[in-house]
Amino acid sequence: MEYTLVYARDTVGFPILSVICFLPVLGALVLLFLKGERVIKLVANAFAVATFLISLWLVPAFDSGALKMQFVEKVPWVPSLGIQYFMGIDGLSLLLVLLTTLLSAISVLCSWYSITHRVKEYYIFLLILETGMLGVFTSLDFILFYVFWEVMLVPMYFLIGIWGSDRKLYSAIKFFLYTLFGSVLMLLGIIALHYYYYNMTGERTFDVLKFHQLALPAYLQDWIFLAFFLGFAIKVPMFPFHTWLPDAHTDAPTAGSVILAGVLLKMGTYGFLRFSLPILPDATQTFLPWMIGLSIIAIIYGALVAMMQRDWKRLIAYSSVSHMGFVTLGIFAQNVPGLSGATLQMINHGISTGALFLIVGFIYDRRHTRLISEYGGLYRVMPAYAAIFGIIAMSSIGVPGLNGFMGEFPILQGALKEDFWWGFAAGWGIVLGAGYMLWLYQRVIFGPVTKPENEGLPDLRWNEFLSLLPLVLLAFQIGIYPKPYFRWMEKPIEYILYKVRPQELTGVPQSLPAGTGESVSHAAPTAR
Repeated sequence: MEYTLVYARDTVGFPILSVICFLPVLGALVLLFLKGERVIKLVANAFAVATFLISLWLVPAFDSGALKMQFVEKVPWVPSLGIQYFMGIDGLSLLLVLLTTLLSAISVLCSWYSITHRVKEYYIFLLILETGMLGVFTSLDFILFYVFWEVMLVPMYFLIGIWGSDRKLYSAIKFFLYTLFGSVLMLLGIIALHYYYYNMTGERTFDVLKFHQLALPAYLQDWIFLAFFLGFAIKVPMFPFHTWLPDAHTDAPTAGSVILAGVLLKMGTYGFLRFSLPILPDATQTFLPWMIGLSIIAIIYGALVAMMQRDWKRLIAYSSVSHMGFVTLGIFAQNVPGLSGATLQMINHGISTGALFLIVGFIYDRRHTRLISEYGGLYRVMPAYAAIFGIIAMSSIGVPGLNGFMGEFPILQGALKEDFWWGFAAGWGIVLGAGYMLWLYQRVIFGPVTKPENEGLPDLRWNEFLSLLPLVLLAFQIGIYPKPYFRWMEKPIEYILYKVRPQELTGVPQSLPAGTGESVSHAAPTAR
């Protein structure tokens, strides 16, 4: 009884993943030769929107009923070392690619008025950052993945360090060093996998899916799991590796915070799903109590610390620690509802928290302060702003009918299925989350206008409204009709569960639709 992954060749007639991935870099190159702020902004927006529109082409061409890597591109890169330019996506990657292209386009648009110095460099770094993120989610060669993972650090470092606020250099360096430390350890784990595979087969490769076939000895799985854990946990970030996040969020420009919360944090949870669970199934079971414990601590701790914040941005940053704790809880519950909810919650968090950082960024551009005590009664002067903020706040809380509920509910279902106390503890995180978000909304929006500086504030500008509108629509669409998202992730989740806990798939048909192209069989994990 085996699951077989099929490498389905490009079905749209051209290398669409490469086009999506490198179109932003082409835009960055074009910007080098342009002059005039308005022209630079128009061209940057054109390339970001074009990348998003092309990524939508993946949706109708994607076959959600088959277990296969689709739109595959494979070209030898460094043959002597077995390194390939190898790209492809499944349902998990598809969701994250669409999220990345959408939030990148929104980040470029929302910066229209807020960035006034070194405009060309700013948009160049934003576009390069988009390429790095897309490469992470589409790479199926470990070295290619690692290159994109590292490339992403550089533009984000400069975005925080140049266009940030307050302690921007401190926050940029802290972000860079934390992530680089985890990346180096992850690289050691990748090299260990490469040499073990070479010793077993005589073939040099960094093909991720071939590593899925390995039955690694227990001791090696443990060490590689820890190496991957540090790289991915710092990126999530899981407790206690979260301390870089509030500083980076607080001091990053608005677009940087949106990308950081909406996409970069998902790289860690994506790494657990794509690499740790399928390649290291036995080690996953060994460290399961620790992973669940750290996830629950993050949920409760992040919510409690968020309730104590005076800075609006830091409150949202700590809420991300809590919400990403839900995602890792669902991942390591290792059942269908847990993994499904965790994957959807990755998208939901990108939508809701990305919108929250836009909301605080827009008001910061007007008042240049993030202290909650400086606001009050904004619904009187900014009614459209207050209405959209209310919708996004309810989305973040997880009110039924909005996207947050459709992610949190299956996560709790999966946690309760494994252990009542897991679900009980996570449930308190939802209660605390409602507390700090409603407190924030009440302090900022309701009551009298407490500061004379707030009385003449203009409502949302055209670019601000257009930045928030797609996120509001998605919050409703996912909350009302999430079926397409669950359908896209169904087969990849079955595959992950087959690798890590085959008993979870009792009753699930084991014969999957055959495809065309080169196939690779994947055996079940060996017992410890």
